[in-house]
Amino acid sequence: MEAGGPVFRSLESRVEEVDEAEAWVRQFAAGQGFDESDQYFIGLAVREVVVNAIKHGNRFDLSKKVGLTLGGAPGELVVEVSDEGEGFLLEEVPDAQVAENLERRSGRGLLLARRIMDAISVHALEPAGTRVRLVKRVAAPGADRDQM
Repeated sequence: MEAGGPVFRSLESRVEEVDEAEAWVRQFAAGQGFDESDQYFIGLAVREVVVNAIKHGNRFDLSKKVGLTLGGAPGELVVEVSDEGEGFLLEEVPDAQVAENLERRSGRGLLLARRIMDAISVHALEPAGTRVRLVKRVAAPGADRDQM
């Protein structure tokens, strides 16, 4: 991540950790110059990715941790969420917008994160796990700020 010292937290694989993670990210985003609306949407995107790491990655296994790293330059936020699960490929996640997937109960979190953030990438970790990297930049004044 960026020079200037990213900060890291280790989360247990419990859904109860999600609220704290979201609050921490929103506070960090405020310090990076994001307005209240952006803070809300960034928190929502990170919330969805952390839930995925707990549920789909670590499968609620309390012996496995979720890593949450925050960093970035002024006007930019870089968030990395890592798990200790089996991993996945972003291109293999079913498109939640396609008719046959509309009734599925999964896939919407990543869709939401992709819509909110400026960039999202997925990286396999060794020996196991996945790291999802999310990037958001402060919108230029007068830019179209529609999130969804």
